[in-house]
Amino acid sequence: MPFFDVVSEVDMDEVRNAADQARRELRTRFDFRGVDAGFEFEGARITVFAPEEFQIRQLVDIFTDKLSRRGVDVGALQEQTLEAAGKVKRQPIAFLQGIGRDPARRIVKTVKDAKLKVQSQVQGDKVRVTGKKRDDLQTVIATLKEADFGQPLQFNNFRD
Repeated sequence: MPFFDVVSEVDMDEVRNAADQARRELRTRFDFRGVDAGFEFEGARITVFAPEEFQIRQLVDIFTDKLSRRGVDVGALQEQTLEAAGKVKRQPIAFLQGIGRDPARRIVKTVKDAKLKVQSQVQGDKVRVTGKKRDDLQTVIATLKEADFGQPLQFNNFRD
């Protein structure tokens, strides 16, 4: 039986490349000359640091621009609270990885509401959709693309 998986993943290699590109652009920008500002890559997080809050906003804009150019959906970013310690302000940025319990339930409900002959089930941090007809699965993909679940979705592992 044909099936596919609905996942929410961010390619961390592309995130690392985007951070490196943003660092290179930061070195060439006149408004950041002589300023201790930059990006720190820590596992599945990026920390943006600068002396002022408006500079942090500029750095986040540069970073999101580089992410979108590399094909990473910026909807997966979770900007956390700004931390001020001494002269340096920091803002951690985390990335949504995997589908949580509530979004997975909403995905399963959306698939059931489509009234197609398919089954969907939650398997860890992904949702597997199985059906007899390939056309039904493609209709489910189109339905899920139109819906908003608060995080970007990818459809992979499509098997006939």
